[in-house]
Amino acid sequence: MRHTLPIAPQFYVTAPQPCPYLEGRMERKLFTALQGEGAEALNDTLSKQGFRRSQNVLYRPSCSDCSACLSARIDVTAFAPSKSQRRTLRRNTGLVRRVTSPWATEEQYALFRRYLDSRHSDGGMADMDVFEFAAMIEETPVRSRVIEYSDRDTGDLVAVCLSDMLDDGVSMVYSFYTPDRPKASLGTYVILDHVEIAREAGLPYVYLGYWVPGSPKMGYKAKFAGLEVHAQGAWQKMRDPQDYDTELHPLSTDPIAEQVANISLPGARPAKG
Repeated sequence: MRHTLPIAPQFYVTAPQPCPYLEGRMERKLFTALQGEGAEALNDTLSKQGFRRSQNVLYRPSCSDCSACLSARIDVTAFAPSKSQRRTLRRNTGLVRRVTSPWATEEQYALFRRYLDSRHSDGGMADMDVFEFAAMIEETPVRSRVIEYSDRDTGDLVAVCLSDMLDDGVSMVYSFYTPDRPKASLGTYVILDHVEIAREAGLPYVYLGYWVPGSPKMGYKAKFAGLEVHAQGAWQKMRDPQDYDTELHPLSTDPIAEQVANISLPGARPAKG
């Protein structure tokens, strides 16, 4: 009888490149391929350890002398909207949510281009064409959904979020929205609605990606009650954002080999830390 051993995922490190969040810093990522029958279990397990999905890859910041980036998630049971967030909900009562399979459309891409040209014209996605956009939406080996938000009266598509359904929550992979409604706070609204989606599904968390203290681009994430960040190998309640250190230090991150050794894989005992 032939016995085949499970193949453990292999981890790699990207070459350093300029950080998109903190000026003068260099970023580096630890990543592994997401494929095969165990893709969903691997996505579930590594998401709990601060990893994020991008198409067929799971990655986590692993900068050589900076540890500012922190994975963030909302504890749904601890969340209550602030006064301004309640106003955002009221402003968007005319939107209709539609959940679809991860399939890209021309209407989505047109909205995506308007969003990038208005908000991130100098970002890493600025030159993304329709084929690359389709790959971002459709190349997923896990249970993903596209959440569309349309104006009830006009039918216009105003916001889109690509989301993964994890075993303990909803992971917001990427969202974009029309720049024509600045007072609607659509980015905040999409997060608030994902809290409701998680509640409806009986899931405890909404994963928001990375929060970076000192980065104006990421400051909005700290405004959500019930926020947790992944630091020193564990999830912890968000403290005052001013308490988090963004100073460079050569000992702020563990060596790559130690980081990989401390990663828990599906079916394994939790790693120490």
